[in-house]
Amino acid sequence: MNASAPPARNLRERIGAGLFGKVAGPSGPANRTRIHGTPGPRWFGPERPIRTVHGDASMFIGGLSALLLQSLHPLAMAAVAAHSGFRGDPWGRLQRTSTFLAVTTYGTADDAQEAVNRVRAVHEGIRGTTSSGEPYHAGDPHLLGWVHVAEVDSFLRAHQYFGAHPLDAAGCDGYLADSARVARALGVPDPPCDRAELAARLTAYRSELRVTPEAREAARFILREPPLPWPAKPPYALLAVNAVSLLPPWARLPLGLPYAPRAERLCVRPGGRALTRAIRWAMTPSAPTVGPPDRRTPGP
Repeated sequence: MNASAPPARNLRERIGAGLFGKVAGPSGPANRTRIHGTPGPRWFGPERPIRTVHGDASMFIGGLSALLLQSLHPLAMAAVAAHSGFRGDPWGRLQRTSTFLAVTTYGTADDAQEAVNRVRAVHEGIRGTTSSGEPYHAGDPHLLGWVHVAEVDSFLRAHQYFGAHPLDAAGCDGYLADSARVARALGVPDPPCDRAELAARLTAYRSELRVTPEAREAARFILREPPLPWPAKPPYALLAVNAVSLLPPWARLPLGLPYAPRAERLCVRPGGRALTRAIRWAMTPSAPTVGPPDRRTPGP
């Protein structure tokens, strides 16, 4: 940090570095240099919508919303509860996820494929049974399909409400087509490639969704018990309430979450937009630097 820089710039750099450290972990700077600095072909060019969505501060809200929505599938939630360590090492899980998103979105094609191969190897070993005796396997294509559609629906929804540059209709479909490229590599056989397919797929999964004690525990941990110092809890609470506001009504009732559309429209979402603007300000370099390109992403 430049000691002679204006106080506002120092504050910006401190906040940005703190956020980046939490999301990207101690290897974040090295990963960022490797992801953006390694030459070679990429899965996605700089003009692709996936870069716009995954590079925006709205991902902070979209990621929380995705976790809540994903928890409603009992098999997915059982696998997370038994194998992910989300309570014991929530920051480590976040850092691994953000790095995967960054590598597959911005990294070279070889690095993206290597990241996918590692995830598939991990998924292959995650097997078990739920508390009601249902078997699960993290590599099951159908289960992977649910995780994918819940994730991209949440990320896109968050971007359209809170992103700096919301996508037009073609851009939204383009984002889903881009994301389908990663999903197919992970083992999802027929991921949705446009908004109509995404809506149909979400509807098709509805009959499989139900709340479980593990899902309620996860929601309580995500929304009420985050492992944060007290100064960070008020802004996190604003992120969390906006994550809830993105959930469809049918997903809130089972988790005991409120549905107040008028209050959300008038109070909650304006606060969410202000907070994402502040995060975007903090995580965007205040002056051009030598090295990787300007980063706005929550991850590396």
